[in-house]
Amino acid sequence: MTSKKGVTNQMGFLAPTLKEQLNPKQELYLLSQAIKWEYFENEFEQYYSKEGRPAHPIRLMTSLLILKHLYGLSDEGLVEQQWEMNPYFQYFSGMKTVQWGQPCAASDLVHFRKRIGKQGVEKILKHSVDLHRKDGQDKHTSIETTVQEKNITYPTDAKLHKRIIEKCVAILKKEQLPLRRSYSRTAKNLVRATYNGGHPKRIKKQHLLDAN
Repeated sequence: MTSKKGVTNQMGFLAPTLKEQLNPKQELYLLSQAIKWEYFENEFEQYYSKEGRPAHPIRLMTSLLILKHLYGLSDEGLVEQQWEMNPYFQYFSGMKTVQWGQPCAASDLVHFRKRIGKQGVEKILKHSVDLHRKDGQDKHTSIETTVQEKNITYPTDAKLHKRIIEKCVAILKKEQLPLRRSYSRTAKNLVRATYNGGHPKRIKKQHLLDAN
């Protein structure tokens, strides 16, 4: 059942609201003003029953889902840690004053995602793309790959020796020359022995390899 009331907060006499206290140029502050929250309330209202216990406000759950993906947080990390400590998160979620405690249980986010389904998540994504207008329609995407893991193997001595043996064996086979021993198994064992050389089970063998 949808919540009958929106996100309301008890305000003290003459107490300033979060809107008055926070920096109006902060990115989350600006984003909260740009998003049409009524759109999500109208779109997701169909997924709620008209009977039963009132659920958390759609505005709150949608904002938490957006925050989770914006900052790469887990459900538990968002609702149990970050949300209470970050007033901009609370303002983005529709709060007017600073709140103590969690906005909901972490499992409520799971239920909300299942409730709106794949189509609901796509609506949130589409709305965020529409906010950027021409930039959101750009077919080209710039991705920062400086810290991305690369599929690179470092040229250690053992790996180079194994590569040399493999090249020599390939040449011999190509020239159809007699080969007494390929040393393929020996080279593979030597490379395997260099992995994690500091382990107590391999440290003695590693010292022998270094001495040779």
